[in-house]
Amino acid sequence: MSFVARHSLSDSAQRAEVLREMEARGVEMLRLAFPDQHGILRGKTLVAAEARGAMENGVAMTTTLLLKDTSHRTVFPVWTPGGGLGDTSMQGAADLVLIPDPGTFKVLPWAPHTGWMLCDAYMPDGRVAPFATRALLQQELARAEARGFELITGLEVEFHLFKLLDPKLSPADAGQPGTPPEVALLTQGYNYLTELRYDQLDPAVEIIRREVQALGLPLRSIEVEFGPSQVEFTFSALPGMGSADLMVLFRSAVKQVARRHGYHATFMCRPRIPQVMSSGWHLHQSIKRITTGRNAFMGEGEMLSPEARHYMGGLLAHARAAAAFATPTLNGYRRYRANSLAPDRALWGIDNRGVMLRALGGLGDPATRIENRVGEPAANPYLYIASQLAFGMAGIAEQLDPGPSADRPYEAEAPLLPRSLAEALDALDADRLIRDSFGDGFIDYYLRLKRAEIARFEAEVSEWEHREYFELF
Repeated sequence: MSFVARHSLSDSAQRAEVLREMEARGVEMLRLAFPDQHGILRGKTLVAAEARGAMENGVAMTTTLLLKDTSHRTVFPVWTPGGGLGDTSMQGAADLVLIPDPGTFKVLPWAPHTGWMLCDAYMPDGRVAPFATRALLQQELARAEARGFELITGLEVEFHLFKLLDPKLSPADAGQPGTPPEVALLTQGYNYLTELRYDQLDPAVEIIRREVQALGLPLRSIEVEFGPSQVEFTFSALPGMGSADLMVLFRSAVKQVARRHGYHATFMCRPRIPQVMSSGWHLHQSIKRITTGRNAFMGEGEMLSPEARHYMGGLLAHARAAAAFATPTLNGYRRYRANSLAPDRALWGIDNRGVMLRALGGLGDPATRIENRVGEPAANPYLYIASQLAFGMAGIAEQLDPGPSADRPYEAEAPLLPRSLAEALDALDADRLIRDSFGDGFIDYYLRLKRAEIARFEAEVSEWEHREYFELF
C-alpha cells in the first residue's frame, strides 16, 4: 500500500482529478510547497511524470527545515541525541514526508507549464510532523467545529512594491541572510487613495493583479496606501483554511511575479527606507453556526451578539500573548504607535481605526465581523489565525466581557500591547491557555526559535550606536 493509503491521508478521486487536469493543461513541472514555521513556502519541484508517485507516497524533505530561524540558520543541535528536541526522529537531519493536498492544486500563470500544490508534513511513521503549523490550524478548526462553529476570515494585506535597481548578487553579497537589494520608489507618498498615485503604480500593480486573479484568488480591491510605493490588496472572506492558504500563496506569488518583471515586493512591516510607512495585515473574522449557516456574530436587538462580545473578550484578555503570532518579527513592533492608524493597546470600538479590534456591520447585518488590526503582513497565517480562534473560542467558553467600546483609543485605560518581540514572547511564555491549546512542546519550540533571532539582533552593532558613541567617547 502507498503511504497515503496506509494512513488515509487524501481522497483517491481528488488525486486522479489533479492528474487529469495536469495532462489537459500541459503541465510539465510540479512544485510541491509546504509552509514552514515562518509561513515561508519551501519544497521541491518534480517533472510531471513523478506527480502520481508523489501524491501517493510523498516526497522526502529534511526535518531541519522546521528548525531554522529567519536567517535560515538551524537553531537546534540536530546532531545530538533527540536533536535538541527530545525526539529521535528529528536528530541527524532526518527526513520527513511531504504529502500534497490535491485540493490546493493550481497552475502558475507566470511559470510556463508549472503546477503547484500545498503539502502537509508527516513523519515516516505517519505522524503529523512536529511543529507543522498548517496542522495546528486544522486542529483549532476541528475544535471549533466540534462546538458547532466554522471560522470565516477575510484579508486586507499591505505591502511595498519597489523598482529593483541592484539585486546584490555578487559573491560578497551572499550570506545568512544576504545583502538586501537596492531599490527605488515607484511613487512619492502621502497622497492616500488618490487616483493619480494609483495610476503611477498601475503598470507594476497590473502585472501582479493579472496573475493573482489568474490563480483564482478572490481579489476584491487594490488600494494606494498612505506611504510611498505602498499598496493594499483585499480579498473576499473564506471559510476554514481558505484565508491562510490564500495568504501564503499570495505573498509568494507577488514576490515571484514582481521579481520576474524587475520589481521588488516586500511584506516586511517597516523597511529601512526614508519616508516609507509601516504595513499591516488586518484580519477580519467571524464564526458561523454550522447547523443554521447563520453568522453567530450578528446581533438581535443590538449590533453584536453575545458570542461576538465574548469572542472579543478572549482576544483582548490574551492580546499580549497573541501578539507573538500576529507580529512575529522584531521589525513589526515599530508599527505599534499612538495616533498612527495602528493600535497600541488592547481595546475594541465600533468602526474605529485606532482600536485593536474594530467591530463592523450593523443590526441584522450578515456581514457583521471583527477586524483585528494588530497583525503584520510577515506573520505566519496559520499561527496568526489559529491563535485568534483559540483565544476567541476561549472567550466564548468563559463568557469574557470585552468592556465598553472605546471612542478615544489612544487615551483609554487598557493594557498596552507589547513594545517589542521579547515582551510579546514573555507574555506568550506565561499564557496557560495557549500552552494548553498548542501544547507546551510547540510553545517552547517557538520561543526558542524567536529568541534566537533576538539574540542575533542584540549581538549586532547598530548604525545608531556607532553614530551616537563613536565620536563622543
